[in-house]
Amino acid sequence: MIKMNVFKELYNYRELLKTNIKKEIRGKYKGSWLGVLWTFLNPLLMLAVYAFVFPYILRVNVENYTIFMIVALIPWNFFTTAVQTGTSSVTINGNILKKVYFPREIIPLSVTTSQLINFLITCLIMFCFIFFSGVGFSIHILLLPFLILVQYLLTLGIVLILSAITVFVNDVAHFVQVAMTLGFYATPVVYLSSMLPEKFQWAMHVNPMAVLVEAYRSILYYHTMPDMKWLTIWSIISVLMIIVGYIIFKRLEKTFVEEL
Repeated sequence: MIKMNVFKELYNYRELLKTNIKKEIRGKYKGSWLGVLWTFLNPLLMLAVYAFVFPYILRVNVENYTIFMIVALIPWNFFTTAVQTGTSSVTINGNILKKVYFPREIIPLSVTTSQLINFLITCLIMFCFIFFSGVGFSIHILLLPFLILVQYLLTLGIVLILSAITVFVNDVAHFVQVAMTLGFYATPVVYLSSMLPEKFQWAMHVNPMAVLVEAYRSILYYHTMPDMKWLTIWSIISVLMIIVGYIIFKRLEKTFVEEL
């Protein structure tokens, strides 16, 4: 079981956690002319490409396609960036781990939380598109904080596991990059989930990001309730993922310094 003093220990090192989060946010664009503005520009550039390719070249016939896509693309970017960055976070900070003691979980926690903050910032872009497009908002938006929490817990749990394993198996980081690319096309980010053949529809339920993307789309684009059955299932799994991820991380961290 997770020791109850984990929260106390993180609280004691809260200033280090804050510093690491700030470093992750600022350090990503350090030395670039536009700096943190890239937080806005990256999703906008991706949006511009997909908004042209899929409706005009691939002929995906969806009303308000830009909104249809952006409400899924921005959450997906949060997930994939956090997982890819977090996977190598412990190995990248190997020299610090050898010199100073602090709760090792602060590293993946700070990476994931910094990406959450970037996600919340880019949500401003998403809200602007939704408002000015005329799609607007409905009362279902009240579910948005819940969706974000579920995604954060799920992502952090995955990052805890992968960042610990990568210390011992460096190939994990390369595998994750491939998996994220495949995952993008396996998740209905730029296409309708109904376009998937019926015999493969089950894949939409076993893919947590497919469930979350459809939930974001339901409340922000369709203005309907998401599939609460599968959303509840993955909410429970996300909590379990945090617990399992922390246990694995704490067991493996004992030999981090030796391996690094």
